[in-house]
Amino acid sequence: MTTASPLPSNFSATSTLPPGATAPSSLPFIPQYSFPPFFTLQPVASTRSSQLSSWSTHIQSYCQHNRIFSLTLVDALNTPLFHNAQIHRRLNLRDAKVILAWMASAEGGNRAEFISTSTTKSKKAASGEEDGGKCWIYWRRPEEWAAALEEWVDRTGQKGTVLTLYEIVEGDASLKEEFWNMDEDLLRKSLAVCVRRGKAQIFGGEGSEGVKFF
Repeated sequence: MTTASPLPSNFSATSTLPPGATAPSSLPFIPQYSFPPFFTLQPVASTRSSQLSSWSTHIQSYCQHNRIFSLTLVDALNTPLFHNAQIHRRLNLRDAKVILAWMASAEGGNRAEFISTSTTKSKKAASGEEDGGKCWIYWRRPEEWAAALEEWVDRTGQKGTVLTLYEIVEGDASLKEEFWNMDEDLLRKSLAVCVRRGKAQIFGGEGSEGVKFF
C-alpha cells in the first residue's frame, strides 16, 4: 500500500486571497495549492492538522473573494476551489467532507455548517453525508455578519427605519458591502443574532419580513 508523500517543510496555514473560479485575477492561491500532496489528507497527525488549517484558510479566502456563501461539494469539486488543473490534482468528495467537518467543529473555528434539506436535523447532515455535502462557508460567522449589519445600519443612518430583506442584500445602499447578494437563509440567521442582542426587531411572516434596527 502506497502512502502519500510528505508535505513540504514550509507547509503552513498562511494564505493570500485566491483568484476567482471563472476570471483569474492577480491574487494568488495559497502556496500549498501547487503541491500535489495537499490534495490527499495526510496520515501524520501534526501534518494533517496543519493541512486542515490551510484548507480552511484556502476555502474561506476563495469563497470571500468570489462572494460564495454556501457550497454543494459534489458541484464544487469541479471548480478551482478543489481542482488544480495545472498539476492535475483534485480533492475527492470524502476528503472534502472531512475538511468541511473539521471547519464546522470548535477546533476548526466553526467556519462551516452542513445544511440539512430535511425537516429534522440528522447526524448525516451534521457530517456532510447528506445531499453531497451542502454547507455554509463562514468566512464570516453569523454573529460576525450581525455585527457588520449593525455597523452598516448605523453608518448609513438607517436606525429606526423598517428595511426589507431585499433592501438589505440587494439594495443600492448595500451594493459595496460584503453582505450584498447574501443567501436569504444566512441573512435570517444573522438577523436572528441581532434580535437576540436587542439590536433589531423582525416584523411580518416569512417572505414579507421587515427589519428595524435600534
